[in-house]
Amino acid sequence: MIDSESSGSQPRSQEPETTGRFIVVFADAEENAPALLRSAAGMSHVADSRDFGTHAASPADTEGADATYYSHLGVAVVSADPQQQRALSSSSDEGTVLSVSPELIHHVLTDDPGGASSSFQDSAQLTWGLQAVAADTSPFSGEGIRVAVLDTGFDSSHPDFAGRQITVESFVPGETAQDGHGHGTHCIGTACGPRSPSEGPAYGVAYEAEIFAGKVLGDSGSGSDGGIIAGIDWAMANGCAVISMSLGADIPQVHPPYTVVGRRALDQGHLIIAAAGNGADRRQGDFGFVGAPANSPFIMAVGALDQQLEMAFFSARTLPIRGGQLDVAGPGFQVRSSWLMPDRYNTISGTSMATPHAAGVAALWAQASGYRGRELWSLMAQESQRLLQASVDVGSGLVMSPQE
Repeated sequence: MIDSESSGSQPRSQEPETTGRFIVVFADAEENAPALLRSAAGMSHVADSRDFGTHAASPADTEGADATYYSHLGVAVVSADPQQQRALSSSSDEGTVLSVSPELIHHVLTDDPGGASSSFQDSAQLTWGLQAVAADTSPFSGEGIRVAVLDTGFDSSHPDFAGRQITVESFVPGETAQDGHGHGTHCIGTACGPRSPSEGPAYGVAYEAEIFAGKVLGDSGSGSDGGIIAGIDWAMANGCAVISMSLGADIPQVHPPYTVVGRRALDQGHLIIAAAGNGADRRQGDFGFVGAPANSPFIMAVGALDQQLEMAFFSARTLPIRGGQLDVAGPGFQVRSSWLMPDRYNTISGTSMATPHAAGVAALWAQASGYRGRELWSLMAQESQRLLQASVDVGSGLVMSPQE
């Protein structure tokens, strides 16, 4: 799903965008996968994330590698010629490799705000999104919870985040973690921004959470599976309970790597939350579909609501396939949050904006309950506010913050 906040949704892709590399998913995350890559596919230069500890395996570290193996996930990103690809695919017959998939290109998921009347509205004190998810009345702040936002990076010069604990890392070759797009800074603001900003209403849900800003999309707003998987592995290595990804590729099929990545993350206590996508054509006959990676059965897919708690006109609908469902919904229309300096703030729309609302709420529940992974997912779904709309559109309903 390729979208632009300035011009609305672009036409949906007929063929998935790929990089020419491949994502290899191993059957066992503890298996000596680097040795298999060397022996089975003849790859001489294999980088291993275990060599970097909690520090990121940055593009500079892995430059020139035939493959990079991410040990927490049991996944490798490889550059393979046809013969090497066949050798890796044949390993799937032996049970050592689960899948070999083309590496996809993903994009930010925003849409043209348009205009609408509302029930919830920004006030002088609070954005409408904070009011809708009841973050303003929650006694929890996200304190002690690590939240990773994997996006276009973060504007470290933003005055609203002065003094906050923020760890940044770039997984985009040739680019620093500094946000040159704005989308990442906006999503970080919604998930974990302040309650006492420089000016205007409060806009952050988990305002005392520890922020991990991973740049997996470049300043153009696009990035590949390899960078996203590297970011997930880094977030897991650093103990992030919640991983927020407002990005997607415009394919209805479940992308095999994210089925395994999502499950292994959940099993290790990390909840990945992703934007469902903006492919609906004003919800008039064409309702779109939940794209990758949100259509993984083990990644929480988030749809966008407007101020009347109705589906935003662009928000995608569930497909009747395993993993194609929309799981929850959040405020995603005309959302005000932090932006690149000197603008400081911006108001934009998309399932990208709904996702960090859900991620912030997840951090509040993680603090309130101590739950992680699958338990945290179940609790969020259980505590969502049911809406008078079909579950194919809103899943369990509007994510709601803990009140006691």
